[in-house]
Amino acid sequence: MTLATEVKKITESKPFYALTGAGDYAVEKLRELPDRFVQLQARREEAFAYAGRVQGKAEDYASTVADRLNALYEEMATRGRKVVSQASGEAALELTEVSEAAEPAVAVKATTPKRPAARRTTASKA
Repeated sequence: MTLATEVKKITESKPFYALTGAGDYAVEKLRELPDRFVQLQARREEAFAYAGRVQGKAEDYASTVADRLNALYEEMATRGRKVVSQASGEAALELTEVSEAAEPAVAVKATTPKRPAARRTTASKA
């Protein structure tokens, strides 16, 4: 086959037409870019104004959320204090009861006279 035949075969194929069509589409869109850029520049002020409004709303929302979280934090801290206070109060009461129960036994031991230990005598093995 000659080179001309190969070129003709390629240029008449569907993949070649698809590639040519994609290239043409890309060129068309690139030619639209300057006009699109001008349109976007014209809307820039509008976009900045919108961003300012959204930012204000976002700050209000963040402030509201922060206030609610702080209130929840305080509520949980108060609740925790109550639980710890109750638990430590019960523990203190138990400790007092144990101490009172143990005091007489300690006092009895301290007042009981000590006896000398009995001597052990070991028989010597002969």
